[in-house]
Amino acid sequence: MTETLAMGRAGSAHVDDQPRPGRWLALAVLALAVLLVGVDATVLGLATPFLSEDLRPSGTQLLWIGDIYSFVIAGLLVSMGSLGDRIGRKKLLLIGSVAFGAMSVLTAYATSPEMMIVARGLQGVAGATLMPSTLALIRNLFHNPRERSLAVGIWGAMASAGMAVGPVLGGFLLGHFWWGSVFLINLPVMALLVAVGAKLLPESRNPDPGPWDIPSVLLALVGIVGVVYAIKEAAVVGYRSDIAASAVVGVLALIVFVRRQLTLKSPLLNVKLFYHRGFSGAVLADMLTILGLSGLVFCLSQFLQMVQLRSPLNAGLVELPAAVGAVGAGLAAGWVARRLSVRLVVAGGLAMVGLSLVGCTTLQGDTGTAAMCVILLFVGIGAGFAFTVTTDVILSSVPKKEAGAASAVSETAYELGAALGIALLGSIVSGIYRGFATPPGVPEGVADASRESLGGAVDAAGALPADKAAALLTAAQDSFVAGVDVAAGVGAAVLLAAAGGAWFLLRGQELAAGPAAAEPARPVSVSDQSVDRK
Repeated sequence: MTETLAMGRAGSAHVDDQPRPGRWLALAVLALAVLLVGVDATVLGLATPFLSEDLRPSGTQLLWIGDIYSFVIAGLLVSMGSLGDRIGRKKLLLIGSVAFGAMSVLTAYATSPEMMIVARGLQGVAGATLMPSTLALIRNLFHNPRERSLAVGIWGAMASAGMAVGPVLGGFLLGHFWWGSVFLINLPVMALLVAVGAKLLPESRNPDPGPWDIPSVLLALVGIVGVVYAIKEAAVVGYRSDIAASAVVGVLALIVFVRRQLTLKSPLLNVKLFYHRGFSGAVLADMLTILGLSGLVFCLSQFLQMVQLRSPLNAGLVELPAAVGAVGAGLAAGWVARRLSVRLVVAGGLAMVGLSLVGCTTLQGDTGTAAMCVILLFVGIGAGFAFTVTTDVILSSVPKKEAGAASAVSETAYELGAALGIALLGSIVSGIYRGFATPPGVPEGVADASRESLGGAVDAAGALPADKAAALLTAAQDSFVAGVDVAAGVGAAVLLAAAGGAWFLLRGQELAAGPAAAEPARPVSVSDQSVDRK
């Protein structure tokens, strides 16, 4: 009897590992959702001047409108990934898609700053269900490791493309429609996702998940939001007591969170995964890849628009080669990693981003478009290789039942990397910029406003005579460029050091070369029955 059940389990595992029909069409729908989340994360920056004119938010309210979406997503990724493991990833994805569409409408038609902040926060809650759910479903759709690597590459390519396409698409929409249009573009994609996903996506969840631990959810939210808030605020205004308090509270909450996970029978996140050198190395490389990419794009966006005086659409087009490089490298990453090695591709990708940042240390106000496009292309290629392979390693390191939580770890690393990149490079640029000497004859009040930011200098120059305005802008732009050059050098050092670390941590790590192996045969119990059905 035991042998019969064991053979039945082995046969079931073999059936489960067969290719799922419609999986590539399902992947196309999941990739669209990821593309949209990436677009939504970047498009608001272009719409900010227009919605500010309509809603008249205060300076603090405007910061919250810009930040609350990313804060909420970062704080809830781990919890939502774990929730998907428990109630079903398909179910969570479809519910989140409907909620994301509804909150997009609420955001587009917001009539006050308070309504806008609440709508963007709720949109972040819905967005937190999409990213880990899509990646976890890919883990369950594609059992063949080679196919899964390609699927992860497509997923990563669409995420990168979304962040690059956002400014271009936003510039087009804002040139033809009102600011709410940048949010309404979500609706047709969400409708397609729900309609096709309901039919094609398989349901999957942990067969023995245990309860969803609410204290762990709150600790993760407080911890990650506290740390991300402190990092972002320190980059903008420097270090203050309230920012330090936020960082301390966040770190303490995360420490308590980790200790609690080690004592729970069914933890929200299996932190013992980090004992595995390959898993920890992949997560660290994942975070540092995005650190370099996001920090560079953040600084270059201001450089292109405020130093070279390009339009938002033109600046977005100049940054497009980064997306092209990331898409191409992401699609080829799995194939290259199997023929060379995981650590060579990841370390090489990080080194390529680092060397591209070295190239940025020579930027000047008159640097040509071709030179910047080449630099950004190589940044995208390096980031695409490193990010895609590390994501594949993270997914492959865990059993399918924990795919949601592992996906959330990857996405949280992404969010922390983005915040750290902006904080590290942005704070260096700001620190150098604020020390520039204003030309003689500029009133002290105007000089102080100019030192707050390059945008402040542009506004302040409007109140001066033409000759003094030109001199002030030239001094401010030169100082900003000097800050970008130094920040690029620091970023290059961090990325090149990360490449060395990845070479060590990912030693011996490989991507599976053939069909996923079936689990060892053993007797079946009722609690073993996996919920993984079409």
